Amino acid sequence: MQRTEGYMGISSDTVHLSILNDPKIKLKSEHVRVIDEAKLRIYPTGTDKSKLQLELHNLKSMLPKLIVKGIPTVERAVVNPILRRDGTFDRYNLLVEGTNLMKVLGTPGVDAKRTKSNHILEVNKTLGIEAARRSIIDEIRYTFENNNMMIDLRHMMLLADLMSYKGEILGITAGGIAKMKSSVLMLSSFERASEHLFNASYAGREDQIEGVSECIIMGIPMQLGTGILKVRQRYV
Repeated sequence: MQRTEGYMGISSDTVHLSILNDPKIKLKSEHVRVIDEAKLRIYPTGTDKSKLQLELHNLKSMLPKLIVKGIPTVERAVVNPILRRDGTFDRYNLLVEGTNLMKVLGTPGVDAKRTKSNHILEVNKTLGIEAARRSIIDEIRYTFENNNMMIDLRHMMLLADLMSYKGEILGITAGGIAKMKSSVLMLSSFERASEHLFNASYAGREDQIEGVSECIIMGIPMQLGTGILKVRQRYV
């Protein structure tokens, strides 16, 4: 208990106040007694014997879930040892399951420069679009490396740029693609082709046939790479 109190500032008095302040438990000061530095005694509020067992059961289920200190949205944390390439110990890091990156960065003892999150939308909300773009690249690289697959960094950067160039994070889904591009043929090549074509024909929309998907559908050279040049024979 002394070690826990020294590192986290938790004592029996802290737990006592947390129990009294919890609106779901509904206990008063006379129902919670501090025995010593590591022990509390809790009494049920009712005196009716028919309801006593139910009240004790509710206390037994609610007290272990009581948040004494920390971030409510963090469910658990695991101390993870990091090894060097030769197998020797290097350092520890903390793997946290939960959300609220802002509070994690502001927690005393947490090195904000080494803190990462795989929640891309929360990174965008907390640190901005550039940090979210970098997180997309890191997560793609981490996934491929853990499956012993290597791809060029430029491919990951291209995908991250595509998902973030609008100033918000857009997924490679029907909704995200619709926000990225306005080409009717490109949208119809992804999902819900009949719906996109019907809406475009009803509204009288035109397609400039400039993208890769549109050019492939129409069977014409795309305006990219060697397709952007036209070679003409010079007559002398």
